[in-house]
Amino acid sequence: MRLAVVGGTGLVGSKVVARARQAGVDTVVVARSTGVDLMTGDGLDAALAGCDAVVDVSNRTVMRARPAVRYFSRAAANLVAAAERAGVGHLVTLSIVGIDAIDFGYYLGKRAQEDRVRAGAVPWTIVRATHFFEYPEPLLASKSPVVAIPRILCQPVAADDVAEFLVRTSQHNPARGTVEIAGPRQEQVVDMARRIVAARQLRRLVLPVTMPGKAGRAMATGGLIPQGNYLRTTKSFDEYVATL
Repeated sequence: MRLAVVGGTGLVGSKVVARARQAGVDTVVVARSTGVDLMTGDGLDAALAGCDAVVDVSNRTVMRARPAVRYFSRAAANLVAAAERAGVGHLVTLSIVGIDAIDFGYYLGKRAQEDRVRAGAVPWTIVRATHFFEYPEPLLASKSPVVAIPRILCQPVAADDVAEFLVRTSQHNPARGTVEIAGPRQEQVVDMARRIVAARQLRRLVLPVTMPGKAGRAMATGGLIPQGNYLRTTKSFDEYVATL
């Protein structure tokens, strides 16, 4: 089996690559650093040549709706077209739990990405995950002594567990549907950030903020918590903090 990992140098992507290679899978890293531009499609055909499956964990943090939709829609369209030309048998796309009911710019972009995947000719599976344990880390990397952290109720999951699940999914038949994965327990992102600050002994004051409008209220009150059937992992945020 030959697997392409789009976004294979990022947080989850690098873990997917490592997991796949440990399992003996011939793995190709697809990223700007390897000469591929998702927005133009440059380098995609060469990167996907001979691949049986693709895991797409590419990402760009775009909060405004129009740029987010434009980026994710175009990137997904280019990837789906190249995968079809390469004869790829399974496209696995990473998305986010709960985004259907929250009209936040970034989530609208992810919804546009999902729509492109569903409409394409390449057999697909969409894997929706909750926030990763690492979610507060980039926010806390600010040099400011006061860091604004959004009020979000989530059910965070280990990025390692998501990576393992993505590799496993890529080796199975396409679901032509959406599956969800989440961690074992609900957490407040503000509390997660404070615990990371304490564990790392950072000089940061965490300032809770509520995102504006209906989207912000939905995030703060459980709109991003999985509903119905989902894969519940066992590694807790406590275990993650203990490693810091």
